[in-house]
Amino acid sequence: MPVLTSSSSPSSAPPHAAPALPDAAPAAHPFAALGAAEGATTGGVRWLLRLEGAAVLALALWAYHQQAAGWGLFAAAFLAPDLSFLGYLAGPRVGARLYNAAHSYLGPAACLALGLLAAVPWAVPAALIWAAHIGFDRALGYGLKYPSGFRHTHLGLIGRPPR
Repeated sequence: MPVLTSSSSPSSAPPHAAPALPDAAPAAHPFAALGAAEGATTGGVRWLLRLEGAAVLALALWAYHQQAAGWGLFAAAFLAPDLSFLGYLAGPRVGARLYNAAHSYLGPAACLALGLLAAVPWAVPAALIWAAHIGFDRALGYGLKYPSGFRHTHLGLIGRPPR
């Protein structure tokens, strides 16, 4: 069956083929007008993900309180996942990978499973602190990073634009 291209004449195309469209410039990415990173969520979906982060934070705080592990430990360890920022010293690709590894819910889920299934006493409080940190970040709009730059996250652009 012949392929209809913009240079084909309509008479050479089979009768069921769509008419040829004129060549046009590629459309801008839908996020471009919004100033968001490519692949970032916008609108209601973005707010739903941020509310989800707030819910994880609240649940992790409640569960941590039930553990009676002490709030001093919580305060001392809460920002520990942000040590992954140091990966950006090796460049944006390495930085994004390390940041995402420390800010995905997979890590706290594995840590929680270790605590519950293998009865490792420190793992449950650690998992809850870690999940609370991620939930806090997501509630504030800090998402997983793209290797194109620190400001580009799955929840949109963060921070001030460079001058």
